[in-house]
Amino acid sequence: MKFHRTCDGVRRRDMLKAGALTLGGLTLTNFNRLAAAGQVQPGRAKRAIFIELNGGPSHMDTFDLKPDAPDEVRGSFKPINTNVPGIQISEHLPNLAQCMDKFAILRGVSHTLAAHRLGREYVNTGSKPIPALEYPSYGAVMAKERPADPNIPSQVAVPRAGHGAGFLGIRHAALETNAAPQFGKPFSVRGISLAGGIGVDEVKRRQSLLQKLDRRFSKLEQNDQLLEGLDQFGEQAYSMITSPRAREAFDISKEPESFAKQFGEESFGQSCLLALRLVESGVNLVSLQLGGWDTHQDNWTKLKENNLPKLDAGLSGLLVGLEQRGLLESTAVFVTGEFGRTPKINTRSAEGGRDHYPRCMFMLMAGGGVTGGQVIGESDDTAAGPRHEGISPDDVAASFYYNLGIDPGLEYDTSTGRPITLVRDGKVIEQLFA
Repeated sequence: MKFHRTCDGVRRRDMLKAGALTLGGLTLTNFNRLAAAGQVQPGRAKRAIFIELNGGPSHMDTFDLKPDAPDEVRGSFKPINTNVPGIQISEHLPNLAQCMDKFAILRGVSHTLAAHRLGREYVNTGSKPIPALEYPSYGAVMAKERPADPNIPSQVAVPRAGHGAGFLGIRHAALETNAAPQFGKPFSVRGISLAGGIGVDEVKRRQSLLQKLDRRFSKLEQNDQLLEGLDQFGEQAYSMITSPRAREAFDISKEPESFAKQFGEESFGQSCLLALRLVESGVNLVSLQLGGWDTHQDNWTKLKENNLPKLDAGLSGLLVGLEQRGLLESTAVFVTGEFGRTPKINTRSAEGGRDHYPRCMFMLMAGGGVTGGQVIGESDDTAAGPRHEGISPDDVAASFYYNLGIDPGLEYDTSTGRPITLVRDGKVIEQLFA
């Protein structure tokens, strides 16, 4: 998988105007009352797949087109009908259009952070970044709340994690593959696949020797969080390298061609196939990344020739594949970039492009208790902002956790004893589960 570098953050004033509450945001207490009364579906997902579109995808050229907007805003892509009457998305997402019934589009998602790093931290945690504290990623929370089988990692990042474990500590960090699978090639992960012809018996012999050495140093700061985390990593690595279940979970070559071909031949699609195998094997959360969305120049060529075909094949393959395996109702899927892009087209290249724009963006959710085939929220006529009150990343995070049966109002203590609310400002979005 190609790794993409984004530009420096663009400085701009981002002021949100309050509007009438029309999205049905609820506090968790009120939402639980409705769920108990049978008016909404309770969260039932056991696993999760988090997909980050690094760079900030243009909402206006993907899932929130404005064909009637002025020329300086509209862009060249046309909308197409989906398999859900009344919902249209970009013409370059034909496969996703045919499985619209399996996911929900959130439009008019809005925040104020126009820098890549800050925006990514926000959407990876559901809490606006603050200087004095680093919030944990969704995977770190899952690792804490749902300890995995020792023979399988609790969370896996392909190829790398977009955010760390924050104040929860390194023991809840993700296993990073540091590479992405390629079509038609065996995929190995360092620490899981046995390289250099080393057999499992040899690994066990070496582990026994290491344990003898470890006992000599057992009095070294056993309560230190870092040492504790590293020790757990060592134990998990040993458990996984000697576990056929873990090694087979990463072996996408075991999938029949008839099933694997729907994911496409690009690396992102193969990563989606790997994510499906991992959650099927018991991994709690898999995070994926698809970069290249920082389209300040040549926006439409880059999207048409590269990003949209990759996203279309991989994500549609994932949603359809999860349903085919009977996993969609137990797997929450969350897709997001760090922000949207400017409605007004810039002129820095012959074709033009779009710049950073957090005031309006899209997010996608599927699986578990999420009702597919719907659009929640609405942007204005030029997609410059929410038509009414916007959805915040906090609201989406609270809904994601609720779908997984995790209370977004949980309080954790930091290493200094400071109590921190998991999602401090979010409200569960009622319509997602209606």
